[in-house]
Amino acid sequence: MKTEAPESSSSLSRLRERAGVRARALRKTQTDAENILWYHLRDRRFLDLKFRRQRPVGKYIADFACVEIGLVIELDGGQHVEQLAYDQQRAQDMQALGFQTLRFWDHEVLKETDAVMEKIRQVAEALALTPALSRKREREQDRREISK
Repeated sequence: MKTEAPESSSSLSRLRERAGVRARALRKTQTDAENILWYHLRDRRFLDLKFRRQRPVGKYIADFACVEIGLVIELDGGQHVEQLAYDQQRAQDMQALGFQTLRFWDHEVLKETDAVMEKIRQVAEALALTPALSRKREREQDRREISK
């Protein structure tokens, strides 16, 4: 006798698939600020950490995420002035998933790239001081990706 997966399992699958499609589309249409930051973060160039861009984290898509240390970096354009409550809730939800969120305005990345990278370095090094937790988080994320 064949049993069907529960409804929630298939709807979760569809949500993940939609998030993946949306993330791929966002990667193709990056802003100038995202391009600059990605140049510095990609290929383990920054503190030998693996950053991913437009990465699904829970029900959100993070601009940049480093799973191994639990860091999300968000870049905000002018539209974010009107959605402060949403951004705050988003950061709280990601915190509940074990991710700290750093936010920068696009103009900060464009005009003060070194200062932005220094702030990211300070936070990343502080988060990396808990390596056992970081490795555990990375293994859990890998298991989730395999099960997709």
